[in-house]
Amino acid sequence: MDDHRLLIITPVRNEAAHIEKVAAGLAGQSRRPERWLVVDDGSDDETPAILRGLSAELDFMRVVSTPPDFTAKAADRLARAAAPRAFNYGLGTIGAEREGFTHLGKLDGDVELCPDYYEQVLAEFDRNPRLGIAGGSILEQHDGDWRPTASAAEHVRGALKLYTRECFAAIGGVREVLAWDAVDEVIARMQGFETRCFPAAEALHHRHTGSADGRLRGHVRWGRGHWIARHGPVWTLARSAKVATQPPRGVSGLAYLYGYSSAAVRRVPRVDVAGYREFIRAEHRRRILGRIRVQGTKEARTAGRSSYTG
Repeated sequence: MDDHRLLIITPVRNEAAHIEKVAAGLAGQSRRPERWLVVDDGSDDETPAILRGLSAELDFMRVVSTPPDFTAKAADRLARAAAPRAFNYGLGTIGAEREGFTHLGKLDGDVELCPDYYEQVLAEFDRNPRLGIAGGSILEQHDGDWRPTASAAEHVRGALKLYTRECFAAIGGVREVLAWDAVDEVIARMQGFETRCFPAAEALHHRHTGSADGRLRGHVRWGRGHWIARHGPVWTLARSAKVATQPPRGVSGLAYLYGYSSAAVRRVPRVDVAGYREFIRAEHRRRILGRIRVQGTKEARTAGRSSYTG
């Protein structure tokens, strides 16, 4: 018997082009959430009207709006952590009702879930009692095809992550900073929880990651977020090489490094949690050494095959 109770919060601003697809994806779930709370954060397009129409049709949907000027206008709203702020505002409107939910999650206003998404993810929580944060894979459209985006096995994208109530309480909820969706996972692992992405649970992202305010600006923001999340210089250089393969190629890596270094020069405040810096640096060292060992094994196998004469 399914004894889960699922709360999903979706912060939106000007998502008229996508929000109906998001609603259809939720309505079509084999395991619907008990509550879908949409937080309209100052939309000035058709989003509010569309939300009113949807909420009249979907009995599990509720809509709230943030106060005027809740999120200050800026060229890059995401750099001001607008989404986690709106998420927390919405969560605050739930009040004591939130204690009745076993799982809560965030879903972006441009992400369409495949029909068995929550059924699959909740099953993973049932299989592993130590699992605290989980989610699936995001597919984005390239040349007409939906392709999965790369993500580390232990990282769940903030666009569709799901927490157990116990894990959410242990990590202190969602922090209103850049890279919040990486920071909360580190803190969760520090608390003994596991975090995991399950590629079989798929969702369609109708806007390329980080492109809402321009691709290069998104890469700068990513670099700044990694400074805030206390990523070290060696790890950051390695990441920049990977970022550089994304369009616009080459320049993306430089934009990422600029975001990180400019935040360092300006001494932007970083995550300040006891033991966090040591924990994340140790994780990074293990991953780098693991990749070196894997690469060494591949090279040894290749050398062994090439020297075989039969």
